[in-house]
Parts: sequence; C-alpha cells; structure tokens
Amino acid sequence: MKMKYLKRISCSFLAIALCMSIAAKDERGSIAKFDYFEYIGNDDFYRENPLPHDNSFYNPIVPGWHSDPSICRVGNDYFMVMSTFTYYPGVPLFHSRDLVNWRQIGNILDRPSQLPALQGQPINTGGIYAPAISYNPHNKTYYMITTDVGRGHFYVTTQDPFGKWSDPHWLPTIGGIDPSFFFDDDGKAYIVHKEDTEGKPKWSNFRSIRITRFDTTTGDVFGEDMPFRESGVGPEERLDRNEGPHIYKINGKYYMICAEGGTSWAHSEVVYRADSVLGPYTRWSRNPMLTQRLLKANRNNAVTCTGHVDIVDTPDGEWWGVFLGCRPDQNGFECLGRETFIMPIKWSADGFPYMTQSKDTIPLVLHRKGIKREKNVTFGNFTWRDDFTGKTLRPEWLSIWGSAEKYYKTGNRLRLSCAPITLKDRRTPAYIGRRLQHHKYTVTTCLRFKPEEGEAAGLLLVKNEEHQYFMALRKGNLALLQIGRGADKEIATQPIKTDGRPISLRVEARGTLCDFYYKEEGNGWQLLAKDIDATHISSRRGGGFTGSTVGMYAVKNQRE
Repeated sequence: MKMKYLKRISCSFLAIALCMSIAAKDERGSIAKFDYFEYIGNDDFYRENPLPHDNSFYNPIVPGWHSDPSICRVGNDYFMVMSTFTYYPGVPLFHSRDLVNWRQIGNILDRPSQLPALQGQPINTGGIYAPAISYNPHNKTYYMITTDVGRGHFYVTTQDPFGKWSDPHWLPTIGGIDPSFFFDDDGKAYIVHKEDTEGKPKWSNFRSIRITRFDTTTGDVFGEDMPFRESGVGPEERLDRNEGPHIYKINGKYYMICAEGGTSWAHSEVVYRADSVLGPYTRWSRNPMLTQRLLKANRNNAVTCTGHVDIVDTPDGEWWGVFLGCRPDQNGFECLGRETFIMPIKWSADGFPYMTQSKDTIPLVLHRKGIKREKNVTFGNFTWRDDFTGKTLRPEWLSIWGSAEKYYKTGNRLRLSCAPITLKDRRTPAYIGRRLQHHKYTVTTCLRFKPEEGEAAGLLLVKNEEHQYFMALRKGNLALLQIGRGADKEIATQPIKTDGRPISLRVEARGTLCDFYYKEEGNGWQLLAKDIDATHISSRRGGGFTGSTVGMYAVKNQRE
C-alpha cells in the first residue's frame, strides 16, 4: 500500500527532532512568579442575546480552538475529543450526561511516552490530527485513534475513561490521515481512513477513503486495505480532500459520513449508505448533509467552514451531531480557530441523516427539552480563574511540543523558570497557556520577577512560531513585542522597577484590536499600548489549523 504522503512528512519531522535533541543543554534562569491568571469572555452576541429558557444553550458548545470533534456514548455518558496538533497534553477529553453540560475531565495523551515525536513539527500544521473516540462493547474497551503526522497512526485504550489511557499502539502499515474505528454487531472491527489514491490523481487534491480489518485480539490490522470512494459530492464538482470518515450501523444499514471540500469556506459533510460495511455505498442525492458554503461569508454572526461531523444517538433514540466551524468577523478575521458546534440530526424521507440543506444557517441558540442548563458551562460569556493552588495544572492548561514540567511548579503561585528557548526553536519553551474562546476578552495576571540581563517574563499571545505578541517584563522596563519572521519588533516600552515587587499585566481584546495595560503596586492601571492589530495572531494571517492561545511565558537570551 502506498504511504508516500505520511512517510514524506514523518521523515522530515523526525530529522528536525533529531537535530533538536542534540542542541545545547538547557540552563534555567531566574524564576518568574505568577500569583494568578484570570480570563473573562465578553462577546457582544451573548450579551445582546441572553438565553431565554433553562433548557437553552449556545453554539459553539465548546468555543475557542477545539477542532475535529469526535463523540461516543456508553449508557448515559457521552465522551468527546478534539485535535491538539503540537500542543501538550494531547486530545482533551470532555464528558457530559445530556449533550448540553460538558466538563473537561482530562487529556487522553498526558504522558511524554504517548507523544514522543512532537518536537520540530510546526505548531499549527504538525502533531495530532483528528482523534476519533469509540467504544467496543464486545471487550468493554474505549479506543481513541489518531495521527501524529510526524510519525504515523496510533491508538490508545482504556476501560475507564476517567482514568489513564494506555501507551500508543502504532499502526505502521496504514497511510494517510483521519483514521476511525467501527465495531460491528458481529464482533468484527474495522478502521476507515483517508489515503492517497492509486495511480495518477484525477484532479488536484483528489483522495480516497479506505477500509481495513482490525483484530481486537492482536491489536493490529490485517487483510487488504480496500478503497471505498474517490469522488466528490458529484464528479462534476471535483471537491477535494475527502477526509474525516466515520461508519455507523443504524437500523440494519451502514452509513459512512466524510468531510470534503477542504477546511476553508467550501468545507462540507457528505453521507453514503450501504447494506454491507464494505459496500457498495450509495451517495445521498441531496448531499451535502452539512455546509455553509452557499452563504455569504461576510454576513452578521456568520459560522463558516463547517464540517468534520461525528454523530451519536441518545438513550431515547434522538440523534445529534458535533462538527467544527469558524466565527470570523465581516472581514474574515478571527483568532479563535475552529470550534466545536452541535446540532440535532434530521432524517430525510429516504432515510439519510442531515443537519442543513441549501442555505440553512447554523443556529447559535438551541434548546433541548427536559435538560436544564447548569451554572458552570463551556459556552457563552464566562470568567475562568486559576490561583495555582493545586499540585498539578488544571486540564485546560497547555504547553507546546511536550511537557514544560521541568520549568514550572504550582502550589501558591505558578513559578516559571526562564528557559533559553523561544517558539521559533520548535522545542518546548517555558510557556503555560490556554485557548482564546471569545472575540472580546480580558486576561489579567500578577507577576513577581527580578530579571537578569537578557531575561523576560510576562503574557504571550500565540498563533504560531511567527505570529505572537509578548508583553515582556525585562530588566528595567516593560515592553510589548511583536514577534514575526524577522527580528522582534518593539511596539512600546515603559521604564519600570524590576526588583521583584508585584506588577499586574492585562490584555483587553476587542475583536481585531488589543489594548495592553500594567499596574504597579499601589497605583491604578496604566496604558502600555492601545489599538494593537490583533489580526497578527488571527487564522487568516497565521494560517494552519489551530486557534490562538494566551498564557505565561519566561525566556532568557531571547533571540533578536
């Protein structure tokens, strides 16, 4: 079977990672102490459209960069996962008992042994792609399968999703990306995935979907890797990048859904049906089952780029689907990345599931009868604060390219040691961040730091290696730096005493603009920089598949 796509990427990233591993040894510098971190979301839509009932909730159900959602149900428990690319820990795991009230209970890939190949990969195009979570009732085991594009496909397992997951089981004979398990009623198991086509592609980005048998006893695939389809919604459309396939058995029929059209404005979801898991599959005559590509992208409160669907049934026989989408402003800018939305599934007269048709829009306010919204939810405007009193970091916190544990300590403040590593090095820096989840937000922290020459600590806004803002406390001054492809650009600087006394830092975002403030002990808030262009950390400027994050950063000998 051809694997040139995955091998080409893997060899490049492994070579880079090897170079990183023999780099100069790490020497930690001064310690920056952060008293707390507070994030407040304040989007206009939520303020202007309060939820009308106790059973109402907002879309996106999990805002901010939570792309490629996958969902499964066991009894009354729902579990949902998303992509993390080169961030660590990998694959957040959410739990709900009603599809409305979700809580992140951990991260599936939370040990370095589960993510051995992240270093050297690009922040927003490398790492972990499109995890899929499934439950096999025949051996009472949960499976999460995914792709690390720097190494290959693997899956991990557990019988207790609230506990630890296994180390990776690698699948070196499968190529492509976006694998997903299907466990049939007869005990047989399959992996469906995207793969390169055989022979010369019929058009650019022409891809196929393939099915492979899986042995749950040996934990490996066997038999022939069988192609399923190699065309778009209709051959005349030539839509590209078939990906994200899932198979379901519903009322004796087999359904396969796939994303296609790329990950931008033409993104969509299509559905097929068969009498056998191996086909032949018949496409629905009214595909796509979900898209927003027929609507104007610059409309108010637009949701765009919708696709990558996974569906699930409820104990009462309802069907719901989760999918990714973006919320750009009228000029196409957003810093949030691809978010997780949810919608009820409808069924056509000829028995196919769908979510939208023609120019249907994605609802931003939904209702679920009999379900009461809890006080602490994942959606809407909210305040999130961490005083770092626990022995470990909360599951929402992220580092990049691996664990930053050697640089930080928690318990009565976050203590972050300056590291001689920047994000341009593609090695794990001293950065602890969380996802941006609103267009309008305020982030505040209090920093105690006595820097040496060449050291800096403060708040970092990150899109990728070359799109960042750093509010940096340095020896003798506070500066705002724009980090790009060349040397860092100093936007603003303020002389300030840096003798370890507390200094509060704040970022206030208003869509495409940001203001930066500071406060010394005993004084009020002072403006450091106003109306800074936030599109520098937007998806449109930075590209890739992740949204932006914000957090605490400490560095020494920063690259000029």
